[in-house]
Amino acid sequence: MEFTEAKNKFVQTWGALGSQWGINKTMAQIHALLMVSNEPLSMEDIMEELQISRGNASMNIRALIDWGIVYKEFKHGERREFFTAEKDLDELAIKIAKERSKREIKPALKVLKEVSADVDTKTTEGKYFAEQTDKLYEFVLKTDNIIEKATEYKDNWLTKLLMKMMK
Repeated sequence: MEFTEAKNKFVQTWGALGSQWGINKTMAQIHALLMVSNEPLSMEDIMEELQISRGNASMNIRALIDWGIVYKEFKHGERREFFTAEKDLDELAIKIAKERSKREIKPALKVLKEVSADVDTKTTEGKYFAEQTDKLYEFVLKTDNIIEKATEYKDNWLTKLLMKMMK
């Protein structure tokens, strides 16, 4: 397979997967393009490669920067901004896990805590609801704690060992 064909196939597939992971297709495509580019790309490069508008590119690059997985780079003598993606896959996984916890798990925990505490438990249904949502809260909290511990692997000898074994 020719390089350009392989790159386009990867970018398109990553974009499709991104929409299944809860991010928009263009955001995932920009991330994929930056991930496999050996040089930082300008906004114009990204727009041309993906055939997207400046507004679309700008909005999605900003979101990727907010996630902490894309960075601005400056080139001496250039007025344009350039962008690159996190290349360390372990670090990328950690940043994505932390961001998803912040955006998805923590809000879910808040709602579970609230509904299990505020529901009227005088009825059988209310009591059952409170018990089930409380159990679910405890399970999700444990899962979030595991994610938190795993993402602190640089300071955790056990997680370092597990990461080495996985390689």
